[in-house]
Formats: sequence, structure tokens, C-alpha cells
Amino acid sequence: QVQLVESGGGLVQAGGSLTLSCAASGNIFRINSMGWYRQAPGKQRELVAGITRDGTTNYADSVKGRFTISRDNAKKTVYLQMNSLKPEDTAVYYCNADVTTWGMGGQYNYWGQGTQVTGSS
Repeated sequence: QVQLVESGGGLVQAGGSLTLSCAASGNIFRINSMGWYRQAPGKQRELVAGITRDGTTNYADSVKGRFTISRDNAKKTVYLQMNSLKPEDTAVYYCNADVTTWGMGGQYNYWGQGTQVTGSS
């Protein structure tokens, strides 16, 4: 089994910064793509940013230029640096990873439990 544990959420004033971390553990052979999603109340979960194993990134238009995704493969950790936060960034942020596990073959998708980010106006 694979676990993804997020940390770093909280309350921040508009214009402020916050960094989220997500550490993976368990029966991991290789972590492939990783990403951050968010879900605001009453809305669907949406992709915020993604990063491949070799570091290629993609971002939602709403966060381009403000958020930066990065990863440390040795630590099995993905980060989301959020700058210039806006009230509309308020949501539960979820870590996601495509993982090849030992012994099971193939690639499986995993989610973290989520961490709340609140941008106050």
C-alpha cells in the first residue's frame, strides 16, 4: 500500500504565501507523475499543477505565475509554493501520484487526505 501525507495548509492573508508538502511512503518502486488538485465548497475537484518524474510541469491558468510545483525524488516528496494568494484560492488541496509498486505490476493512482488552505480578504 502507498500513503500520501500532505502538510503545510493554513490561513493566510490575501497576497501572502504558503508552501504545501506531500510525502509518499509505502510499497513504492517508482513515483511517476505527481500533482496537486483542489476542491472548493460546491465545486468540482480541479487540477492545480502537475509535474512529471523528469520535472516537466503544467499549471492551471488561474495559478500560472503565482504557484510553483517541484519535487524531490530522493525524498519522495512534492511541493507547492503558493504566492500572491487570493481568497478564490481557498479550497482543500489534495496531493495525487501515479506510483509503480513493488510486486504488483502496472501503475496505480493514489490520493492524499487533503489539507485546507484559506486565503482571507
